[in-house]
Amino acid sequence: MKVCGFSFVRNAVKYSYPVVEAIQSVLPMCDTFIMSVGNSEDDTMDLIRSIDSDKMRIIESVWDDRKRKNGEVLAEETNKVFDQIPEEYDWAFYIQADEVMHEKYHPVLSEAMESWSDRTEVEGILFKYLHFFGSFDYNADSRSWYRNEIRIVRNTKQIRSYKDAQGFRIDGRKLNVKPVDACMYHYGWVRPPEVMQEKHVNFNRFYHSDEYVDRKINHTQLYDYSKVDSISRFKDSHPLVMQDRIRNFNWKVEFDENKKSYNLADRMLHWVEDKTGKRLFEYKNYNLI
Repeated sequence: MKVCGFSFVRNAVKYSYPVVEAIQSVLPMCDTFIMSVGNSEDDTMDLIRSIDSDKMRIIESVWDDRKRKNGEVLAEETNKVFDQIPEEYDWAFYIQADEVMHEKYHPVLSEAMESWSDRTEVEGILFKYLHFFGSFDYNADSRSWYRNEIRIVRNTKQIRSYKDAQGFRIDGRKLNVKPVDACMYHYGWVRPPEVMQEKHVNFNRFYHSDEYVDRKINHTQLYDYSKVDSISRFKDSHPLVMQDRIRNFNWKVEFDENKKSYNLADRMLHWVEDKTGKRLFEYKNYNLI
């Protein structure tokens, strides 16, 4: 069995993406890792080249900034690098530039890929998710955050990235997947408030016109982390590759875990979930088999 990791990034330094940590977190499970570096305004290419591994293969890409509908440029960039994976690889391990895999999950993931490599009906492997918000001490836990997503797919080019690169499809249908007891750590909302605000404005440009962003998006100096609807304190460990970044944490964000900003419908749905463990009306970007 052979595994190829893949990802893409642009302006990683400017927007403080933990992309080096993301790559390093999955390299031990990959035979090769293909990284696409988009046309950037900073030293992103030098940052990626600093990764000292003979598994790394770097390609360059120019993003089509006109493709803003549903963030389709992000799916296009995912497909560009996915298409570079040679046929000899059985699995493609996708990780986004703000996601990191804890090393404690390496054995279960390697075992899952090995056990399902010959079962062609398994088109992907489904991960659980933790969404860190504001700091490394809290994760956002309301219904507005997705709980699961596909991050390992079979290396068949019929598979295409979907919409804004959150999931995958084959000819428009959802992939048939197996769940695995492993959690992806999403750090997309953990940045200094001034960097988070700049990234927030830029990210909206992948979906909307410049005129819309300039008119609708608040261009304040600091991102307002207080608008989260539900938060909980994280009491477990972070991946080893994240420890330097955590030690250099230099801003302060405090949350009231007891404060919930739900409307009436959400309150009822959360009450049902707390009592039963079932999330009613949950959008699932996959078919479980």
